[in-house]
Amino acid sequence: MGEAQSIQWFPGHMTKTKRQMEKTLKLVDAVAEIVDARIPISSRNPVIDQIIQQKPRVILLNKADMADPAQTKRWITFYRSKGILAMPIDCKSGKGIQNFIPLVKELLKDRIASWESKGMVCRTIRVMVVGVPNVGKSSLINRMSKQSKANVEDRPGVTRENRWFTIGKGFELLDTPGVLWPKFEDKQVGEHLAFTGAVKDEVVDIEHLACRLIEVLQEIYPNAISQRYQLEEIDLSQMESYEILEAIGKKRGMLMSGGVVNTERAAIAVVDEFRSAKLGKITLEQVRELV
Repeated sequence: MGEAQSIQWFPGHMTKTKRQMEKTLKLVDAVAEIVDARIPISSRNPVIDQIIQQKPRVILLNKADMADPAQTKRWITFYRSKGILAMPIDCKSGKGIQNFIPLVKELLKDRIASWESKGMVCRTIRVMVVGVPNVGKSSLINRMSKQSKANVEDRPGVTRENRWFTIGKGFELLDTPGVLWPKFEDKQVGEHLAFTGAVKDEVVDIEHLACRLIEVLQEIYPNAISQRYQLEEIDLSQMESYEILEAIGKKRGMLMSGGVVNTERAAIAVVDEFRSAKLGKITLEQVRELV
């Protein structure tokens, strides 16, 4: 089970999205890039870097409530060391959202001062929101605008067109469709996106995915599986990931006729419970990996 799956997912509208973003970039003053706080590397799309180039940018670490708080702080410090302003948010609960506009104004303070010196007082600030599918773009806009106008669904790629939203006096957001790699050249990137649900489950083998997730967790959060599934009496370090999956299924009573463990049900449980943070606050990609 030790090798990541090769995942390729490139709906046709993704190419159109890139062209739309390039065309509309000149209409905005800054870009707010939303990443998943659990996988800040994999959920940052290199295509976006090519598109926005030198446009001022802030990074929003969404789903921070599911991530390791210590690691989130380290990521913010890391980004700031690179000259990029960043902050943690949770679009579902709204935590941290109130800091978004002040952060953008801090980013654009020199430009705002220049506008005001030219008599352009209270000029509307326009920000494009970008990110991979299912990372929280629409949820952010709905929270900021206090309306459910942007399409929100827990499925990748649900937002389909560019849409403007007024979120306060003199502040507008542009929602864009999700952008994902045309090809996952790095298998780990595709795998991490699959772990978090940013890739459709239909294109992955759920049992293989669960086994790989177990292997990763056993390495960086070795107590997460044993504590969640009450397997402390077993030495999981001496077991293969599929054996651990079977132990989880057996513990949960997921048995078929003849007492055979339904490993597919167990796999779905493990992946779903990771995605809902029932396994704990976990950051799969950590700053120490970049040092």
